Amino acid sequence: MNVSVLVYDGVFDSGLCAALDVLEAANAMRGELPQPPPAWNVTTVGFSPQVRTGAGHIVTTEPASGAGAADLLLVPALAERRPDALLERVAGPGLADVRELVAGHRGRGAPVASACTGTFLLAESGILDGHRATTTWWLAPVFRGRYPAVALDETSMVTTSQGVTTAGAAFGHVDLALAVVRMASPALADLVARYLVVDERPSQSAYTIPSALAQSDPLISAFERWARRHLDTPNSLAEAARALGVSERTLQRTVRRVLNTTPVRFVQDLRVEQATHLLRTTDLSLESIARKVGYEHAATLRTLLRDRTGTTTAGLRTR
Repeated sequence: MNVSVLVYDGVFDSGLCAALDVLEAANAMRGELPQPPPAWNVTTVGFSPQVRTGAGHIVTTEPASGAGAADLLLVPALAERRPDALLERVAGPGLADVRELVAGHRGRGAPVASACTGTFLLAESGILDGHRATTTWWLAPVFRGRYPAVALDETSMVTTSQGVTTAGAAFGHVDLALAVVRMASPALADLVARYLVVDERPSQSAYTIPSALAQSDPLISAFERWARRHLDTPNSLAEAARALGVSERTLQRTVRRVLNTTPVRFVQDLRVEQATHLLRTTDLSLESIARKVGYEHAATLRTLLRDRTGTTTAGLRTR
């Protein structure tokens, strides 16, 4: 398979290197399989012979025009985490060539892949409209607001829809590259993951920080502060709405629009976050922790923690 990895000004260094390293490892280890898949012919391409990364390093590239013959175009993330600056960059004239290349490549029916903030470039080019995709979890509200035509699932680490593969935050580039390998050989992808000591992580949910998501909207931020003050007591949507000076319907609709969840589930996320913190930093019993985060019975909290984190309370204590 011929893979063109696009290098553009301001590219996220770690994302670029992670993707290249995984594909190189796959090529190095494929011979260990009894029936190895074909090798990946990986080329870094760009719009100038030398490109400056987000960290200021210089990468030598082949002409981006050669990407037209590639079986896959892989677009690493942009090294920008500030929402306003990110949107300005991905929509601005400086990355117009990137957007045009992405749209043209997909327009010919060829697969495209990206991770983290690179998914914004794919969405800005229009190739994600009507399709399921993921992105970096902390920018999901921004992504959802700008690209409503995309079926965003920020809980997933990797998604593939109609020839476009997207992955989550930062080192989701590792998961993205492993997904590329897995398309050709699941056995090789598993082998590479074991050599690189990479655990399977199908979801970003365990990494989500509710307070970071809440900052994207004033009402959500106020709701988060209110909920944290009342974590140790059962509370209702009506109480929260009354305290915030809005209707229940307004609170529900705002939480759904910004976070793509419900107020109840958002408060559960806050309780899981606090309970996890207490498990890791104190010797309190699970019964005591349950009461501190608003649950009468430890069994209720135990079930919620297992559902949200994928591990047991004992496992959380030892992390």
